[in-house]
Amino acid sequence: MSVTALHPLDAARTASRLALTVGVEEEFLLLDPRSWQNAPRAAEARAALPAAMHERSQVEFRRSMMEMVTPVCADLPQLRAALRENRVAAGAAATAAGARLVAVAATPVGEPDLEVVDTPRFHAIARHYGPIAYDPALCGFHVHVGVPDRELAIQVCNWLRPWLPVVQALTANSPFHAGADSGHASWRGIALERWPSLSPSPYLRDWSDYERIVAELVASGVMLDASMVLWWARPSLRYPTVEIRVGDVCPTAAETTVVAGLARALVATAIADIADGAELPRPPEHLLRAAHWNAAHAGAGGTLLDLRDHTARPAWELVADLVDLVGPALDRHGDAAHVVDGLAVLREHGTGADRQRRSGSLPAAMDELAEATVTD
Repeated sequence: MSVTALHPLDAARTASRLALTVGVEEEFLLLDPRSWQNAPRAAEARAALPAAMHERSQVEFRRSMMEMVTPVCADLPQLRAALRENRVAAGAAATAAGARLVAVAATPVGEPDLEVVDTPRFHAIARHYGPIAYDPALCGFHVHVGVPDRELAIQVCNWLRPWLPVVQALTANSPFHAGADSGHASWRGIALERWPSLSPSPYLRDWSDYERIVAELVASGVMLDASMVLWWARPSLRYPTVEIRVGDVCPTAAETTVVAGLARALVATAIADIADGAELPRPPEHLLRAAHWNAAHAGAGGTLLDLRDHTARPAWELVADLVDLVGPALDRHGDAAHVVDGLAVLREHGTGADRQRRSGSLPAAMDELAEATVTD
């Protein structure tokens, strides 16, 4: 994150005139193609990647996980192309390693090998958090939107909080756990609540407030160190971005692109509101947490909590409100048709969780999902 310290209003007025960049990190599971259990083949799969694609891969916490990262992108067609390249390359590498690459957000059957990847950092996390660190693997995706001023990034994260449960519901893609339907559209969203630093971001006054709260949480033991800020939206410490990390990994590159476009429009709308001096929303913390739990439980097929007036509403009504709200930002970035059309397809065919449940069996669901992962 840049060390710039403009007043958020000044930074917002500058940023509101700019096109915002976007980039995505996606996590995938490696599954055995017969049992559909997790396959600890990440090292072999990464070794099989072409050199250019290896540079886009990152070591993940578990040996059954692969993470692929796009370059910084200026538009959604460029992002979608990068996502496709990543998935096709990772899929071929997984096959070479004797596994299948699957864009599913929670271990569907089981994970016989629960050891973390052998790095000092991962071993430190495992020692600190104990059995929580040995839960079966979970996969999300993170959207980075360019916000080069850290004070502005704090206010953007404040603004985003009421709308992130809607994003979470749209990405629900993990209904199975331990070989059966969990009853939740996103088991990942439910299971991650065991991690104490995975939560909605707190409402923060400014960057110094961020530093104070993180220091207090580290001192309390909730966070191992400052890098364990794993809130659903956060100022990235590595890049000049706001990172939105609430979503399950999406089944296809097309869906990832749609949600990334929606995320960029949310950030751009937040910046515009801040530039206009609008009052930032501040929903009650208990309802914010309830809204996220409900989004993970219901997905986009049920009702969600509208944090503007604290009422339950059909999920797609809230999605429509969200699209209306960010419409000017979608238009400004040239994303309106891409996002609106993509959401219409998602509504017609259902989220990843909906489609998995319609497959008839868990093996059929995983086979279909593995194919969709690399074919869009």
